[in-house]
Amino acid sequence: MSWLKEVFGVDKPIIAMCHLEALPGDPGYDTQKGMAWIVERARADLRALQEGGVDAVMFSNERSLPYLTKVDSITTTCMARVIAELFPDITVPFGVNVLWDPAASLDLAVATGGLFVREIFSGVYGSDYGLWNTDAGRVVRHQHAVSGQHVRKLFNIVPESAAYLGQRDIADIARSTVFNTQPDALCVSGLTAGSETDASVLKRVKDAVPDTPVFANTGVRLENIEQQLAIADGTVTGTTFKRDGYIWNEVDVRRVKAFMTKVREVRGD
Repeated sequence: MSWLKEVFGVDKPIIAMCHLEALPGDPGYDTQKGMAWIVERARADLRALQEGGVDAVMFSNERSLPYLTKVDSITTTCMARVIAELFPDITVPFGVNVLWDPAASLDLAVATGGLFVREIFSGVYGSDYGLWNTDAGRVVRHQHAVSGQHVRKLFNIVPESAAYLGQRDIADIARSTVFNTQPDALCVSGLTAGSETDASVLKRVKDAVPDTPVFANTGVRLENIEQQLAIADGTVTGTTFKRDGYIWNEVDVRRVKAFMTKVREVRGD
């Protein structure tokens, strides 16, 4: 797992989500508060996450519900503005996730200096967003076309709110995804953001691809972090850091500190 240590500086890194408020073009965008408010909300969460001791952050347009599988350019542009304004405050490695558009995520990473992206790069799904198709070969070629070869790709192979079309075993999916698309890591999720990742599924994926980093992508909490990190090579974590553990609340630095204290104990830092 050498690239994890190289990028994050630790084994079994905790990537914390910095969820952005609804952006221009989104149904939930607040025209009265505007972009300046979105920047300041993100700044407060970023500072709380970093003060709490997380290993990295990932900026995502979490409030852009309902999500698009090909976003409008305004979304990527606004996210770039937010990250640019926050850049002087960022003290940990960061990545981006433009939900759910892998090419846009790579564009944003290249533009802002993000070191990694998390996306749905491969597979075909029946989802809440309709029939969800992907084209990993095209997206990876796009990555090279925009000089994003250095950006690490975290493939979410158990997407939220979706199911694979076709009856394939998750271990087979993991093995073929690694062989065919060469991801830098795989992510295993629960049903929705904040839903616990099934430890048995996580273990089957890890056992299938022991040489590829596997992240627990949703629902990791103080109560289950020891169990999850016994299997996973890291986590992508957002909801548990929020006040009262509610996804749309602000980050609570006390919850972050308690979580990261337990993580350091589990890792033997």
